[in-house]
Amino acid sequence: MKTIDINTVETYLLQLQDAICTALENEDGGASFQEDNWQREEGGGGRTRVLTNGKVFEQAGINFSRVSGTNLPPSATAHRPELAGRSFQAMGVSLVIHPHNPYVPTSHANVRFFIAEKEGEEPVWWFGGGFDLTPYYPFEEDAIHWHKTAKAACDPFGDDVYDKYKKWCDEYFYLKHRNETRGVGGLFFDDLNEWGFETSFDFIKSVGDNYIKAYLPIVNRRKDHGFGERERDFQLYRRGRYVEFNLVFDRGTLFGLQSGGRTESILMSLPPLVKWRYNWSPEPGSAEAELYKILKPVDWLKK
Repeated sequence: MKTIDINTVETYLLQLQDAICTALENEDGGASFQEDNWQREEGGGGRTRVLTNGKVFEQAGINFSRVSGTNLPPSATAHRPELAGRSFQAMGVSLVIHPHNPYVPTSHANVRFFIAEKEGEEPVWWFGGGFDLTPYYPFEEDAIHWHKTAKAACDPFGDDVYDKYKKWCDEYFYLKHRNETRGVGGLFFDDLNEWGFETSFDFIKSVGDNYIKAYLPIVNRRKDHGFGERERDFQLYRRGRYVEFNLVFDRGTLFGLQSGGRTESILMSLPPLVKWRYNWSPEPGSAEAELYKILKPVDWLKK
């Protein structure tokens, strides 16, 4: 595959959505994904799937979209102003999983492709994506497994790829107003095209295919861990941080809203239940306080 093949990217993304939905349904054992196909007036559409009130997952949303337009929205041109005025196509799979059990982390993954075109000029294209983990009660072995799997996804593409994209993830999923990372990180990359189309496409396939390998073993270890009202209350409080990041900083959310995307699909990443408290902090030495010790960049592979 030496040329830009948009339809082959779409085929992979649809297959990835299918594979992840099947794996999560099997793990949950109590609920199925409901599918909602939608069309976008300006061009394109998508396939949204949401699982709610399962045995394991309180809400799991997995969205495929392929949209097009005559002008890229501001969120896409903010760091690439030379692309303003180009038509575009954007497609991707984006997912967020919110489990019932506070001992099971929330997880997020995304793989996407953009192409911006203008008559008489070469198209500009890039891939982006990654995955990250947001625990409420951290377990070192879970974070190590997550990052080992992330490194395995990157290793065929160069010795420095994992370190580069792990650092980018730590910096991207950072709540500046809270002075803390969203969780234990993972991978984040954007504007990927320097390897050429074929190798770049192979890389997003590696990231997409390794997400389930990274997440399900953690879910399986923690889903039957006993918990009570205290743990559930802390989970809902910490979910507030997730909402804050997605609504204030997340470029994917901004792109979707600014490009006239389907609001229900864009905001499916938000948890169904969440709490905020004024000026709260955990009791020193408590299990909840342990989380705050790791809300910073950590080299998990040297643990």
